[in-house]
Amino acid sequence: MDFLFLLGRVIYGGFFIMNGLSHVMKSDSMVGYAQSKGVKSPKMMIVFSGLLILLGGLGILLGVYIQISVLFIGLFLVIVSFKMHNFWKATDPQAKMMDMIQFNKNMALFGAGLMFLQIPQPWIYSV
Repeated sequence: MDFLFLLGRVIYGGFFIMNGLSHVMKSDSMVGYAQSKGVKSPKMMIVFSGLLILLGGLGILLGVYIQISVLFIGLFLVIVSFKMHNFWKATDPQAKMMDMIQFNKNMALFGAGLMFLQIPQPWIYSV
């Protein structure tokens, strides 16, 4: 079972590490979408949000600073879900469906993150 927990951490943490790196390294390609959703200072917010999930993902992967890591990921997921994936405001059916999928995915990831807080620490195979 220890291996399965480690594998879950690698998958969950790795997901946020990869997305965080994408936010930081490819922020220019995301600016237009962020602007269309009314984000102020979109480039800065994209990089900032990327750093949040990158650090959170690293913490989960390495098994360190768990509460802070979950907080960083949770803040990102909740804010982005309600600001960027507010499907209830979409008028185009396809855009509404895509935003609903992203919103629900983010809420599921948020719930999974909350479960990490209930696992006794230090975690097995932590740095």
